[in-house]
Amino acid sequence: MTSTTARAVLFHELGGPDVLKVEDVELPAPGPGELTVRVEALGLNRAEALYRAGTYYYQPTLPASRNGYEAAGTVEAVGEGVSTHAPGDPVMAAANFELSAHGVYGDRILLHESAVVPRPAGVDAVTAAAVWVTYSTAYGALLRTASMQPGDRVLVTGASSGVGTAALQVVRRAGAIPIATTRTDDKRQRLLDLGADQVIVTEREDVVKETKRLTDGRGVDIVLDAIGGPGFAALGDAVVPNGTLISYGWLSGIPTQLPMNWPLTVHGYANPNVSRTAEGRRRASHYINSGLADGTLRPVIAEVFDGLDAVRDAHRLMESNTHTGKIVVRI
Repeated sequence: MTSTTARAVLFHELGGPDVLKVEDVELPAPGPGELTVRVEALGLNRAEALYRAGTYYYQPTLPASRNGYEAAGTVEAVGEGVSTHAPGDPVMAAANFELSAHGVYGDRILLHESAVVPRPAGVDAVTAAAVWVTYSTAYGALLRTASMQPGDRVLVTGASSGVGTAALQVVRRAGAIPIATTRTDDKRQRLLDLGADQVIVTEREDVVKETKRLTDGRGVDIVLDAIGGPGFAALGDAVVPNGTLISYGWLSGIPTQLPMNWPLTVHGYANPNVSRTAEGRRRASHYINSGLADGTLRPVIAEVFDGLDAVRDAHRLMESNTHTGKIVVRI
């Protein structure tokens, strides 16, 4: 395969969704260890909106930056030495790369084979674009990092997000008990329908007090927090002695403060915790594939947009915070 022209979503300045532009770019032929993927669907993540705005934990490389962690598609060509995938294989992006250079918003992308995992058998592209980041994060944080056990009580903050809705299912699948938080009453019933045992509405209820009340004064064993900021410190009062707090996001946009009511364990978690090694990717893939096969994992898709030009509208929906689950763009 020689170089070809692809359509990609780039941005040349920081800002809102309107800075995203669809442009023709030259895509080189895959080199050693690389492969070309024809993209069929993209899954959006909050990190990508933060990245576009310049508020992510690392900055875009301007004047032309790519974006996007999550895509599902089919291998078109492979470079020298690639043994894990072949042309025609259905695959997903593993989200273990730097966004400016390798962001997946496009109709064709070039990735290293270590940034690609097999698409689960029989799973369509729209569904596949909604699974890797959400479920690998929930799996890695709760099962690999926090060692969640049957009967554990688990508080999931920002539970209407893609990772949040996945976490409710991962908690249930382990025989543990999920307690969800959401900002307003609008999503309360939806989260109960999706598997939350109880829902705390943060605009009218105190998270720590409600957590203690719902657990008969005991507290939860694990907190999976997407919000960060000063509220993270208070969550230390919601866990049992020697409980575990995991911070995987910073939706507050304010530096996260650590709790001081020891003994407890605090982890900062990011998706590459499982994606950066072949063994981590293998284990996460088996976990996700088995859950999709037995029906215990079912990605919640908020809305599907059609075409690369719809990425701007998809980002607008993401920033509105009115959705529950994943937003997908079908190419």
